[in-house]
Amino acid sequence: MNLLLLNPHQHLHGNLWRLDERQCRHVRDILGLAEGDTCRAGILGGGMGTARIESIKNNEITIYLEVDTHCEPPPPLSLLLALPRPKMLKRILIDATSLGIKRIVLINSWKVDKSYWQTPNLKAGLLREKMLLGLEQARDTTLPELVLAPRFKPFVEDDLDSWAGPGRRILAHPGDHPAMPVDLTEPVTLAIGPEGGWTDYEVAMLQRKGFACHSFGVRILRVETALPALVGRLMRLP
Repeated sequence: MNLLLLNPHQHLHGNLWRLDERQCRHVRDILGLAEGDTCRAGILGGGMGTARIESIKNNEITIYLEVDTHCEPPPPLSLLLALPRPKMLKRILIDATSLGIKRIVLINSWKVDKSYWQTPNLKAGLLREKMLLGLEQARDTTLPELVLAPRFKPFVEDDLDSWAGPGRRILAHPGDHPAMPVDLTEPVTLAIGPEGGWTDYEVAMLQRKGFACHSFGVRILRVETALPALVGRLMRLP
């Protein structure tokens, strides 16, 4: 945890905030802070600053926070991602959030096992929890917009254009395609398929919506490896 990320309900009055149980354990057991010590904190959806430990009483910690910094603008990257395996979904969401991606669609694909959509990991509270961990890791305060699209064709036909908006549309797909571009500064929507790859039908539908296929080399990577590698190549991260 590189940032104490505070929710509005933790606000007491003025610049005083009360930490939750997990944050208290981190401050006390990991950081080893005492009254008068300082650390970084931020307000969800707001700014950041240096927090001073005001009091530690009865396992409750109160901090004084004066906001003096706002987050760097995120990379102009939107992510269209075939729903990963449940065990990896949590890790991928944390990584995507820590990379600064603010718009994510988890979409179905023919090669996505139907059982993936039944996993408890797709509960809104659990998804939000993982994205909060990503924000704490990267010292960010803005939650991504997350959309679930369990039906591929209706989303692509009816919603994809308005969701993606203007800018380049790139489809990461193995094969004899142009190399993945580097260090883009314009808005980009990146589509990453399941580990088995998009089907020909899915590729054709995405191409009709303006996606261009690009290759990332001959190696077939797991999604959790491909995502940070692709984002690092495509974008100059702040």
